Amino acid sequence: MKEYEIKRGTTLEERIADLKESIEGYFGPITSTENRDGQELYVVESPTNPIFKKVSIGAGKYPGKKDTLIVDFEELPIAEIIASGHIELAGDAVSVKNEFLLKATGKDSKARRAAMKREVE
Repeated sequence: MKEYEIKRGTTLEERIADLKESIEGYFGPITSTENRDGQELYVVESPTNPIFKKVSIGAGKYPGKKDTLIVDFEELPIAEIIASGHIELAGDAVSVKNEFLLKATGKDSKARRAAMKREVE
């Protein structure tokens, strides 16, 4: 599970008016919800792209902190993807994931990676 901060000066609700609808548009129909660390996540059990086994996404609301997006992408192992010949679907999965995260957070993959590096240091 990863948490991404929303770009400075905006909130998640400003970036994505209807999170549930957006998740369904990118990953497929929401089948349930789950609670992790006190946060409610929408769960897509059978994502449109078969590279994803399960997708869990929700808005992280913490008192006194910036909005965050909580995501957990469960994906097939690389060996299975290669064996099944779905290499092109893997590329599509990365694109969909990056497009969704850019829309939700306002940060591209380079900026998200840099922010995660700063947190580790």
